[in-house]
Amino acid sequence: MTEKQAIFGAGCFWCIEAVFNQLKGVINVMPGYAGGHIKNPAYREICEGRTGHAEVIRIVYDADEIGYEELLEVFWYVHNPTTLNRQGNDIGTQYRSVVFYHDDEQRVLAEAYMKKVDISGAFEDSIVTEIAPLTTYYAAESDHKDYYERNPSQGYCLAVVRPKVEKFKVAFADRLK
Repeated sequence: MTEKQAIFGAGCFWCIEAVFNQLKGVINVMPGYAGGHIKNPAYREICEGRTGHAEVIRIVYDADEIGYEELLEVFWYVHNPTTLNRQGNDIGTQYRSVVFYHDDEQRVLAEAYMKKVDISGAFEDSIVTEIAPLTTYYAAESDHKDYYERNPSQGYCLAVVRPKVEKFKVAFADRLK
């Protein structure tokens, strides 16, 4: 097993954690914060949008079972990468579309895949996803871990998370755990 990591921001981390947790080859998904300017930020500070952090997920995956490009494919499928600092009704820099890369290989793959998706015409508008080096990652508070799994009847989960998960399950049925 070759363990690697990926860090993606695609709006609320509850949504994308719920998706990536179901993908074959993914070992662990942890919601957190990256890309900001203060140390050890808290959810309350992130929600105020003044720390510069994005809500992200850290994906630990088995590179022998799933590739970084496959993770990128899912990433660009499960959110709208054409809206700057926004996913649906979630508005602010903390909800931006972002790939934080660990090394040059991830950067090159992310840039190439973004260009491929942009050229494909899959989206009417241009992709505004930020691709940036990972400087620091902070794990979110424990009550955010597996939020959708633990709170499937919560209003936000019913209205926002569940539809994304269901759409993903149909499109990637052959890649589910």
